[in-house]
Amino acid sequence: MYQGSCLCGSITLTITGTISDIIHCHCSLCRKSTGSAFATNGFVQTNDLVITKGQDMLQSFELRPGKKRHFCRQCASPIFSDNAAEPTRVRLRLGILDSAITEKPISHNFVSSKANWDSLDCTLPHYDGHEPSRSVAK
Repeated sequence: MYQGSCLCGSITLTITGTISDIIHCHCSLCRKSTGSAFATNGFVQTNDLVITKGQDMLQSFELRPGKKRHFCRQCASPIFSDNAAEPTRVRLRLGILDSAITEKPISHNFVSSKANWDSLDCTLPHYDGHEPSRSVAK
């Protein structure tokens, strides 16, 4: 079980299952939404994510039809995103976790979009798109 919270503490959450397909995403959308070089995301089954406090503090932004990014309305911490085409799982921003996790990142993705000042100096595989094992919903 994992615990998480937004920056201001208005939203707290519990994850009762595992986190899968953890990646460092360097696409321009993730960079803009985090204000950083990349976002570290992992998938969680929808029924394994419990908002324990602050459900009313969740605000969402629909970037594309059916794809929403959820964040704290007080501090703007990104919490998770969901996709209507994949209702059984959400993409969690791992920076909100307060607990140590056992799962590890599997790759750097969208490296052709990375910030020009980012050196990618680690040993994880690098891909120009999604990791090859990902099944992408259309």
